[in-house]
Amino acid sequence: MAVGLTIGQLAKAAGVTVETIRYYQRRSLLIEPSKPLGGHRRYPQEMVRRLHFIKRAQALGFTLSEVEDLLALDGASACSATRALAAHKREAIEKKIDDLAAMRGALDRLIRQCDQGGGKAGCPTINTLDRD
Repeated sequence: MAVGLTIGQLAKAAGVTVETIRYYQRRSLLIEPSKPLGGHRRYPQEMVRRLHFIKRAQALGFTLSEVEDLLALDGASACSATRALAAHKREAIEKKIDDLAAMRGALDRLIRQCDQGGGKAGCPTINTLDRD
């Protein structure tokens, strides 16, 4: 009996698709095991943990390039480097939050203009978007 998981078993255990695994292999986030003659590739159980790591990092907003950097770091000696990556990601998220708040404010103003104008002078949203 072969040891390890088939790609389908790995995908199911990690909650991802086979296509995701193949994509991560192309991105060098996962190593593709060698294929035995007449057999199927077998993935070590540890790959499930690595896939969970990748998905959790993505859920925190890390890009796959940043995940690759995180995976290259190892152990307690990497704490300052991971802290720097996490702090940088947090700053980027704060900027996005500020940008989204500004967008929400602009949309709120347009909605109020629509509510107040009743369509008499055209649509305020369309007029705003159509300005040079």
